[in-house]
Amino acid sequence: MANPYRSSDGLSARQGSNSDEIQLRIDPVHGDLDEEISGLHSQVRRLKSVAQEIEAETRIQNDILSDLQLAMSQAGAGVRNGMRRLNRTITQERSNHILQVIIFGLVCFSVVYFWSKLVRR
Repeated sequence: MANPYRSSDGLSARQGSNSDEIQLRIDPVHGDLDEEISGLHSQVRRLKSVAQEIEAETRIQNDILSDLQLAMSQAGAGVRNGMRRLNRTITQERSNHILQVIIFGLVCFSVVYFWSKLVRR
């Protein structure tokens, strides 16, 4: 029966005297482990830098979101104040603004009409 802890790269694990220990034996045939370890080290270093960049980007985006949330709350407060003032103005001023606008439009139309009649003569 083959050793169940034997790998294809020449590493083999044996159970030690204690059941929590694992001992590794390296075959001298596979001597390129240092290169693989240095390659793994460079990949881990690269992953660490990517994780740090992601963290920095996340912090920047969180700052942007908090600024946007603050701006939206200020804009909402401004709209509420504007609506409150508009409602107060409408309820306080009970005059007929629409009637005044209609009369102003009729006066402007009649001035233009009479002016066009005078210019044709």
